[in-house]
Amino acid sequence: MDGNISAYAQAAVLVGAAIAMGIGTVGPAIAQGMIGSKACENAGKYPESYSKIRMMMIIAMSIVETCAIYVLLIAIIVINKMSM
Repeated sequence: MDGNISAYAQAAVLVGAAIAMGIGTVGPAIAQGMIGSKACENAGKYPESYSKIRMMMIIAMSIVETCAIYVLLIAIIVINKMSM
């Protein structure tokens, strides 16, 4: 009986990590879409400042992407704690 409880606990940890990854990446995905959309819109309006718009877009996307990377790290840590 002990082995089954351990297997259920391991399954719960894996499902929890998967849910955390799923929910934690929705926000950054939406934000990156909005950033790209606005950058394309402004590049069309102001083509002379395209290089500045592109640089700001890259910086903003890298800041947004850190949230998704943190979620990945947390999921990896939780899965690694399971094996201990």
